[in-house]
Amino acid sequence: MILALVLSASSAAAWEFSPSPVCTLTDTSASGSITVTYDPALPEYRLTVTLPEGTWPDDPAFAMTFAGGRPVGISTDRHQISPDGRSLTVTDSGFGNVLDGLQFNQRAYAGSGDTMMGLSLDGIGPAITAFRACPEANLA
Repeated sequence: MILALVLSASSAAAWEFSPSPVCTLTDTSASGSITVTYDPALPEYRLTVTLPEGTWPDDPAFAMTFAGGRPVGISTDRHQISPDGRSLTVTDSGFGNVLDGLQFNQRAYAGSGDTMMGLSLDGIGPAITAFRACPEANLA
């Protein structure tokens, strides 16, 4: 029984960073997944939130709020929904508020219309630090 508990704890998803092929920050949990990338060749940030089931509504607005030490909220009408409807993507040339929200809070909530996805930011510290220091760009 203890072995099963240890194995399930060690196989839990965690925030991860990869510098290649572009700077990438990811997390996947039962609540869904979030991927933030920065491509210095464009230069452009991309945030994709994917529901574990169901689809994002065709709504004119997308918002993210961050709860914890430095609460902040962002919203946009410049989002796109994937063909299967499960993923919603926002691209922009600046993501300072999003990166601050991820780094300095405990929870993130992504929503559009009546669909909301909550994500824990526990353990994001090393990955967000590496993302911000990604050697391919001067990330803000």
